[in-house]
Amino acid sequence: MDTLVQYGHAVVALAATTFFGLLVGPLTAVAKMTGGLQAGSTPEQDYGNRLYRFNRAYLNLVETMGFFVASVAAAILAGASPYWVNLLASVFFVSRLVLFAVHAAGIGPMNFGPRTFIYVVGWLCCLVMSVMAILAILSAA
Repeated sequence: MDTLVQYGHAVVALAATTFFGLLVGPLTAVAKMTGGLQAGSTPEQDYGNRLYRFNRAYLNLVETMGFFVASVAAAILAGASPYWVNLLASVFFVSRLVLFAVHAAGIGPMNFGPRTFIYVVGWLCCLVMSVMAILAILSAA
């Protein structure tokens, strides 16, 4: 339990990201139904369509969730620096919130705008935590 306390921010970021995904999932389904679509359907690919952007924002979260969970878990289990794991996990969570807001609001162009750069921030957090986990294991061997 003491180990998990050291990684408190990372564990909270995991739980908060999960909570956010569980909240946005049904909201996305309701938005689709309100827009005349089936809950599990995909809106027409048109970045000008708010429903499409909202759905993509949710799917971006879902697409990265597994990598986030795996990288945080690996870093914690490997005993990587709690400071960096906590910081990177927290930055990932905040980047997902901001990405969702930017994506849903349609801020910037479809490609290589703020949305792309915010996505890369979260992606880099996962990459760095994964490398930290590998290095922690290799240095302990």
